[in-house]
Amino acid sequence: MTRATKRPLIAACPSGQTGIEFVGAPILTAVCCCESCQAAGRRLETAPGAPLVVRTDGGTDYCLYRKDRVRVSFGGEHLEERRLTPSSSTRRVVATCCNAPMFLDFTKGHWLTLYRDRLPGDPPRLEMRVMTKAAGVSVSDDLPNYPAYPARFMVRLLAAWAAMGFGRPELAW
Repeated sequence: MTRATKRPLIAACPSGQTGIEFVGAPILTAVCCCESCQAAGRRLETAPGAPLVVRTDGGTDYCLYRKDRVRVSFGGEHLEERRLTPSSSTRRVVATCCNAPMFLDFTKGHWLTLYRDRLPGDPPRLEMRVMTKAAGVSVSDDLPNYPAYPARFMVRLLAAWAAMGFGRPELAW
């Protein structure tokens, strides 16, 4: 089965009590090495039983999906948002049943960033590493590396937004 299928797939927490349904191919897949992802990931990892979030190279693996193709299918009562600061427009959402990070939501955006290791089966291959200028990052040449967000990253986000009619759906649970 390919990621371009119209049949919904479920990204689940390790305990199986929370699931995020998604349809279609991701907008893109990336390893983010920004300082916010590193700080938040390390904070999330300290919860009892939480899986590792930050890779040894300082990055976090993500798959970005259009918000109109994602919904909480079950276990929403276990979801809890975490923000680095109260005013942050980015929330990281954790399944409290097992302290597993499920997704990152830039609330002003049109995409939802699923933690790649929550995806079923063989997740889509990583395409690039972004924000590699952050402290504590050691990059290899296994992926294209970018010190910031490259043009192709931004173009793909813009193309997905245009395909959505420039809407910004909210994800509720």
